[in-house]
Amino acid sequence: MSIDGGHPAGIDRRRFLRTSCLGGLGGLAATHLLAREPLGGRDIVPRHHAPTARRVVQLFMSGAASQCDLFDYKPELIARNGQPWDPGEAVELFQSKPGNVMGSPWSWRQHGECGRWMSGLVPHLATCVDDIAFVHSMTSRSNVHGPATFLESTGFLRPGFPAMGAWVAFGLGSENDDLPTFVCLPDVRGLPPGGTKNWSAGFLPAQHQATVIQPSAPEPIAALFPPAGIDRDRDRADRALLEVLNEHHRASRPGDSRLEARIRSYELAARMQLAAPEVLDIAGESAATRRAYGLDDEITADFGRRCLIARRLLERGVRFVQVWSGADNGFPRRNWDSHEDLARDHGAMGRSMDRPAAALLIDLKRRGLLEDTIVHWTTEFGRMPCSQGGRGRDHNPFGFTNWLAGGGFRGGVAYGATDEWSWKAVDRVTDNYDVHATMLWALGYDHERLTVRADGIDRRLTDVHGRVLAELLR
Repeated sequence: MSIDGGHPAGIDRRRFLRTSCLGGLGGLAATHLLAREPLGGRDIVPRHHAPTARRVVQLFMSGAASQCDLFDYKPELIARNGQPWDPGEAVELFQSKPGNVMGSPWSWRQHGECGRWMSGLVPHLATCVDDIAFVHSMTSRSNVHGPATFLESTGFLRPGFPAMGAWVAFGLGSENDDLPTFVCLPDVRGLPPGGTKNWSAGFLPAQHQATVIQPSAPEPIAALFPPAGIDRDRDRADRALLEVLNEHHRASRPGDSRLEARIRSYELAARMQLAAPEVLDIAGESAATRRAYGLDDEITADFGRRCLIARRLLERGVRFVQVWSGADNGFPRRNWDSHEDLARDHGAMGRSMDRPAAALLIDLKRRGLLEDTIVHWTTEFGRMPCSQGGRGRDHNPFGFTNWLAGGGFRGGVAYGATDEWSWKAVDRVTDNYDVHATMLWALGYDHERLTVRADGIDRRLTDVHGRVLAELLR
């Protein structure tokens, strides 16, 4: 091809701009022109139908949050607390033998116009029930944290597959050329089981993996700025040379998305040097907003800051923000994996999550953003209705709860149910594939048609499963 008939074949617009206009104002102009190409570029997939949502924030409770201590009210657990548990069939647990029936340490009350029963562990979220759709019949194919976490994040038990956020970035592209399309905000204490593979791009073009931001860290975005001692001119010259070398390297390796992702990341990083500090600077937020998110409380401050940053990212055009609660950091456990002492561990984790998550919902609604933003609260599996060691609960993949709000989802409703023990899903049994399919539908995509050919297979987020839960949609 040629550009305006005057340039040799084999040099496309991006390469011409980069190699001929690298310095000074020409370089700045070229960078601006390149920035106008959406970060999804040619990978943007036309929507299959009219969407009700345009962005997602996912709140992931790492370690397995207990449905029967948060959202799944079961009077039978209260009535039979401390009695031998006999559900009428053999029970296989992850690392223990079934103990006695264990009622929740927290009391339950009805809330909202819908009359939803909510635990005293989440009093702030209880005020939002009329905006929330609860899915009480979730199940998982694994009772092991790593595979189950991958399943919720990527749709597959094994690592190496694209995260849901990567699929959304791949499909929708960017609404803001100066910020990433997919952002991950991990817990300040560390990463979840499986680490960064939970937000990778897998076989999708590498540019769709998440950008990790740690707002509480001394350097929230790694290597965003040049090291000390590198002045502006030197930095510009280094980047210009790197672009030339990258282009030569890329030309000899067609079809390799990794270098293209690096090139795009350098371009994005240059723009983020201006945009990211503004997003992360919450000094301009009102005192009332900061209090609402719990920034005045040591227990809620970190998760609250990340929820607030998530809102700021969403309102600036980021498509998918993942906020993690809990980390795979060994003992003493400071995640949701409450084998030893549920009241202690869930007490701390619940308090740290409840107030900020409710503030995020209320803030998005007040700003008119909840209407087209999906808020997805999830965990890898639930916990058993019987005790482990007297005070803890073991893993339960047979029944747990997710909830969704905004973005076309109905509020004040519940889908499916577990048995009287909150052990097994028995009504409209559901899994991550169904929830993912429904979220994609709200974003404008048929989950069976949003596919990419990889290793001879048409891959999709929902593998070969999934149905849209139409009852949850307006």
